[in-house]
Amino acid sequence: MEYELRPSHFFLQQIDEFSDESKKTVEDKLKLVKINPFRNKRIHGYNLFLFRIRFEEQHREKRVIYLVDKPYVKLICILDRDKEYKDLKKYLKSLGYL
Repeated sequence: MEYELRPSHFFLQQIDEFSDESKKTVEDKLKLVKINPFRNKRIHGYNLFLFRIRFEEQHREKRVIYLVDKPYVKLICILDRDKEYKDLKKYLKSLGYL
C-alpha cells in the first residue's frame, strides 16, 4: 500500500525557502515515506502518529515533521533542530490536531 502525501500550506511555504539541493534531499526521503511512513523515528509526547525526517540545510540540522493518518501522510512543518521541537505544539494547534 502506498500512502498519499498531503502537505500543509505552511510546509509548502517553508520548503520554498530552501536550496534546490535541500529540496531534492527532502523529495527523495519523502518518496521512501510514501512506501513506509513508519520507517523514521517517532516523536513521543503526543497521542498522534508523528514522525520526523532528518536533513541538513546550510550546515544546520532540520526536521520534517509528518503525521500518519491512513491512507495519508500529512506533512506538517519543518523545524530547526536547535530549537528542540519547541514550536511543534503551536503548529499542531494551528492545524487543528491538538
